[in-house]
Amino acid sequence: MESAGTPETDPSPAAAGRRPDRAGLLVAGGVLAACTGLVLYGVLNGDEDSAPARHRTPTASVTYEVTGTGTADLTFQARSESGTATVVRGARLPWHRTVEVPVGRDPLISIVLGEDGGTAHCALAVRGHHVQSATASGNFGRATCSGSLPAPEGPKQG
Repeated sequence: MESAGTPETDPSPAAAGRRPDRAGLLVAGGVLAACTGLVLYGVLNGDEDSAPARHRTPTASVTYEVTGTGTADLTFQARSESGTATVVRGARLPWHRTVEVPVGRDPLISIVLGEDGGTAHCALAVRGHHVQSATASGNFGRATCSGSLPAPEGPKQG
């Protein structure tokens, strides 16, 4: 009969010794601490300010509004790196849209009525402030509302 407690036959952790268990725990703890540190670094430094510098064009909020009845073709300036205008063919009136326009590009909306004519009125607001309005009427009537963008809003001093 084998005696209890001999290292060759006793699979209990006490017989195996404590040193390998502690070393494994220390390694696992170190790996866990490193992973936690990397996750926290990513969370704390994940804001856009630490992202690689990208060319960001400042913009201003512009609201275009066209009232009337029927349809009209509309062309307006919105955020576009190439500076191309956005065209809406056969827009149902009344119509409105608020977009971001790059500073340096003047906001503009152009109305072209169809063959059946009618009346349509455009209005333009920059950052919530009315800038201009105009009216198109008659067959293929046209109107344009435009404005200029103020300097980018910065931190208020006071």
